[in-house]
Amino acid sequence: MKTLLKSLAIVITSSSLALAAGKGWETNWEAAKARSKAENKPILINLTGSDWCGWCIKLEKEVFSSREFQEFAAANLVLFEADFPKKKTVPAELKAQNEILEKKYLAGGYPTVYLLDTEGKKLSNDIGELKGGTPEYIRTITELIPKNKN
Repeated sequence: MKTLLKSLAIVITSSSLALAAGKGWETNWEAAKARSKAENKPILINLTGSDWCGWCIKLEKEVFSSREFQEFAAANLVLFEADFPKKKTVPAELKAQNEILEKKYLAGGYPTVYLLDTEGKKLSNDIGELKGGTPEYIRTITELIPKNKN
């Protein structure tokens, strides 16, 4: 019970930073893990260059921003974004956090997208450039989610 309350407190106190990415994307790694545990949902981590990476921008526009994906994600995932922009400034604390995540998760280039369990362990290969748009993303993630329940 203490762990659950502590997890919820982290989520609440970091909500202003955690939702800075917009559309339900957390940006605070510890808050994302706490929410994942509290809600028993896997984390979809997106390492992106939101203002310079063409494939990242395309993925955001064609998949992540779609109503269908947003509804699916709200019911099934904790969305986490580690952004590495070139044109906008990122707070030092967020930049440091993202650099650690980049070393751990980046699969050679951007975008890199993984489904992770509540502890941050990979449940998938990189699905950052998965072809087929929103339907394929939802189908692929749906097949991977049962791994989180085990």
